[in-house]
Amino acid sequence: MKLNTRISDLCKNIFISAIQDYHYKNEIDQSVENPYPIHTLEHLLYLKCWIDLVQWHMEDEVRNPLIDPALGLDWKRKIDASNQKRTNLVEEIDDYFYSKYFQINPKGNARINTESPAWAIDRLSILSLKIYHMKEEAIRIDATEQHVFNCEEKLRILLVQDVDLCHSLNELLNDIEEGRKIMKVYKQMKMYNDADLNPILYKRGV
Repeated sequence: MKLNTRISDLCKNIFISAIQDYHYKNEIDQSVENPYPIHTLEHLLYLKCWIDLVQWHMEDEVRNPLIDPALGLDWKRKIDASNQKRTNLVEEIDDYFYSKYFQINPKGNARINTESPAWAIDRLSILSLKIYHMKEEAIRIDATEQHVFNCEEKLRILLVQDVDLCHSLNELLNDIEEGRKIMKVYKQMKMYNDADLNPILYKRGV
């Protein structure tokens, strides 16, 4: 299998598997049982989607208008921690692609893409979750006809986005491999989770 032409298929198959595995129990605190060998791209992709799944459901919980404020704050901090894990993992996936392509000499007119391969994969993972949950809403037996109609229309748009994003991801990696685009990684440098960079934290000695 050529990675540059089939990466979207690989991602989608793994994301669907992770989504199905998560919803077998459908519990936020369930442990992840990653079926792929560690230090492989497949392992990283499965874990990436799992983190997105957990965070998706935490985001649902924290939006409960009747939630106890202390519990809401607890969920918020868990979401913040999850966001940092997500960012770290995306950067690890980009490191994989950088290692794969760093020996390629870009052509003289090679361009830099607006996003790296891993951040496109991040979008594809979240889009897979949107499609799954929108399908659930579109078949709810307790929903109104208008609700079902609205969700079906949204699902149609999401599926178009899915096709386009898969095509763009495959095209990006193909362009990198052929030297038409430069494989370049920029770290996110998030500051608010860093006790040395967030003034609210370092001024209080946290």
